[in-house]
Amino acid sequence: VNAAPILNMLSSTDHPLPDAPSAVRAPEQSAQDKSDPKKGSPLDVLMRRSVVFPDLATSTEPLSSGEKFKLSVSNTLSPFSIGGSLLGAGISQAMDSYPDYGQGAEGFGKRFGSSMGRSASRQFFGTFVFASILHQDPRYFPIKDATLKQSIRHALRRIVITPTDSGGEAPNYSGLMGSLAAEILANTYLPDDDRTAGKTFKRLGKGVAIRAGTNILKEYWPTIFKRLRNKPTPA
Repeated sequence: VNAAPILNMLSSTDHPLPDAPSAVRAPEQSAQDKSDPKKGSPLDVLMRRSVVFPDLATSTEPLSSGEKFKLSVSNTLSPFSIGGSLLGAGISQAMDSYPDYGQGAEGFGKRFGSSMGRSASRQFFGTFVFASILHQDPRYFPIKDATLKQSIRHALRRIVITPTDSGGEAPNYSGLMGSLAAEILANTYLPDDDRTAGKTFKRLGKGVAIRAGTNILKEYWPTIFKRLRNKPTPA
């Protein structure tokens, strides 16, 4: 019996986790992608997407407005976002930032809440609202097999340049405007002393610096994740 056709059928459904998707999207799916019913299925996406960084791209296909909204929610509730807010609240309390919040559990809760609120607002405006209006892609596309210099340059460049839904590039108005809108909105619930224009732009600059560092981590996260998955189980 010729087993070659059976082996070919089995191998065609095998989709290993990629190190990272290409930063350049093809305008059309290949014939192989279109003929593969598993490609892009909910199960396939679930197995490939990052829980820690939901905005790491796993496909070159553009997102709909609904998908951008879901991504904004996923980013807000990701372990990295919640953990970052917890860490930031702890550092803020230790340095007695926002002294009007006080100390103790109540003060920590207010600091954590304000950090999560700003994160949720930034995701809502930047990842969903402005990205949908301007047809920009809010996901992060790492460079595969890049040098350290190339990764850092790409991570920093992504702050000011973003992919578009059509596959090109454009100034990252959605990300920058989303961050600014979030900080302006934060002035409605932060203490009075922190609602000045100077402190608003100081928070904005600090947030941009943190995202630049986060982008560098995203560059290596797919490779780290793949190595962790492929780590042999000790006997």
